[in-house]
Amino acid sequence: MKKVFVTGITGLLGTNVVIKLLKDGYFVIALVRQKSRYYGQEDENLQLVEGDLLSDVSQYLKTVDFVIHIAAETSQNLLSYEKYKETNYDVVVHLFSESVEAGIKKFLFVSTANTMGYGDIKGLGNEQSRQKYPFTKSFYAQSKREAENYLLRNNKTTDVVILNPTFMIGAHDRKPSSGKIIYWVWKKKLVFYPSGGKNFVHVEDAAQGIINAIEKGKNGEKYLLAHENCKYKDFFKKVNAITEQNPLLLPLPDFVLIFLGVLGDVLRFFNIKTNLCSSNMKALRINNYYTGQKSIDELGIHYQPMDKAIMDAINFFENKEYAISKVSLKPQVRLQQN
Repeated sequence: MKKVFVTGITGLLGTNVVIKLLKDGYFVIALVRQKSRYYGQEDENLQLVEGDLLSDVSQYLKTVDFVIHIAAETSQNLLSYEKYKETNYDVVVHLFSESVEAGIKKFLFVSTANTMGYGDIKGLGNEQSRQKYPFTKSFYAQSKREAENYLLRNNKTTDVVILNPTFMIGAHDRKPSSGKIIYWVWKKKLVFYPSGGKNFVHVEDAAQGIINAIEKGKNGEKYLLAHENCKYKDFFKKVNAITEQNPLLLPLPDFVLIFLGVLGDVLRFFNIKTNLCSSNMKALRINNYYTGQKSIDELGIHYQPMDKAIMDAINFFENKEYAISKVSLKPQVRLQQN
């Protein structure tokens, strides 16, 4: 039985990764801050280890073959780069150094698509695209890029594979994290949508890509886990079709987003935490599009329709909140026909 050490298993992606690892017959040792924060099922092949991300885990690494590092600081309201660097870079250096010392075969690092340059529908961003504004001004994306560069400079004895998921949707989003975008439109009578768009991927497919990379990922390579490029307006229409709702959709003018960005910059200047800033508002006005073709060709991923990801997320939210799914069966029949 192959053993793997995983961080970040209480989040959306981490939970899905652990589910698939156990299903595929791996023994998983997972680092958690508190065992009570893990809501997944108990399993004889899952060992939870309490500790923070800078804990000495060398004794556990000596018993495993692979490390999957998912844990990260993903909030968008921190005011300094150092706050992101502490989690997204310093922890990576610490964990990777211990992994090398323990003789780990392969270190898989989950980063973000925004360390690469996005494209538009005529020229999609890929693994060779250079990072662009507004993500060059994102402290989160900067810290992830710095960690990537460190790993790629030090992959001589331990193989390094970097996975770059786009915007993930699906079940087990307990916070919720990226699933908040569904709440923007779900059960609303009036919805404002920004002019841009982004790439969406089913979190199950992102998780499968990570697991496939254990065997198929090449040392020193980066893989975009990306599927469907979609305007925000069209994404909201998908949510409405699946939930059989019909709110009024109105465009959010760019000048409003520009104003909110400037307002956020001022608030940040006075050390007030906010998600608003010029770079974040710019991200809502661009087509943040990518291709996942490399992951299809080299990792063997078969991506699912985004309708399926949305449905899985909504069913999870409904079950979590009301203990019963209220999403009609009609959209499921439609998906099967597609």
